[in-house]
Amino acid sequence: MTFGSPRVIVAGAVLLFVLGIAPSSAAQPAPAEPQPLSLDDLAALDALLEEDEAESAALLDAGAAVDVAALGLFFALAVYSFVRKDDRLKVASLVLAVAYLGFVKASLVSVVDIFGAMRGTLPAWTDGQAYYLLIGFTLATTVLWGRLYCGRICAFGALTQLMDRVVPARLRVEPPAWLDRRLVYLKYAVLAGAVLYVLGGGDILVYRYIEPFWMFTLSGDAVMWTLLAMLLLATVFVRNLYCRYLCAVGAGLGLLSNLTVFRIKRWRECDTCKLCEKTCEWGAIDGPKILVSECVRCDDCERLYADEDRCPHWLIQKRAAARAARG
Repeated sequence: MTFGSPRVIVAGAVLLFVLGIAPSSAAQPAPAEPQPLSLDDLAALDALLEEDEAESAALLDAGAAVDVAALGLFFALAVYSFVRKDDRLKVASLVLAVAYLGFVKASLVSVVDIFGAMRGTLPAWTDGQAYYLLIGFTLATTVLWGRLYCGRICAFGALTQLMDRVVPARLRVEPPAWLDRRLVYLKYAVLAGAVLYVLGGGDILVYRYIEPFWMFTLSGDAVMWTLLAMLLLATVFVRNLYCRYLCAVGAGLGLLSNLTVFRIKRWRECDTCKLCEKTCEWGAIDGPKILVSECVRCDDCERLYADEDRCPHWLIQKRAAARAARG
């Protein structure tokens, strides 16, 4: 804004009238009585205020539109990579989840959102379009496909999956199946304990000690950073440890995933084949059964289903076709 603009001239004139100072080259012997503002002066002042408010609203709306558009593009990539079952696209979506949703926006579904829903303190729609897009996408995709959010959108879950790709396999420690089946219930205990604590009047800031998502804001006390370091170190040895056993959000989405519409198909041969069960890094396959509350739709097993050179279903069909051709 330049000093010669009409807005500044009008504002200066109004200010001079309010202070009772009339612009003049001659000195005044005594201060003049303040003159009341005319209707024209008030109208000019109102016009200035309305113009400033309109400019501020336009800036806010533009920023919100950019956030919503960027988030929508990221969701489109994540869903496209899931539908295509393309591992390179999956890695791209995981990297973007960490970089954009994590360190740039620090936007993750949190147990705090559950607390907000309980207390009716969720953000107003006018201030949180991107927030509601994230929540709506998470709930909708969970009903459609299961815990897609956990497997492809959550920045912390994406970080641990990327860690799993670079950590040497020899360092991994896989809990026995019987222990794994019991440890998965810990996250439900964490969720129930947090909800009961807040319902009992506890401080919602307890979330900082039961979920590590604050790390993307790079703000925490010594205790929080120490706990995070211990968690990441443990994740080096037990893959996806937090997501599998401790995440309250994962527990909530796990309950919701029991309503999943489009579940992973199974072949008849899955009753005896252990190939996918051994491949699943989430412990979500138990013999012929897929535990929908634990499955994050990472698509590792689904790519195996489609592999005609590895999946017994296709190999058996090939042998049967070969016998039929010879006979």
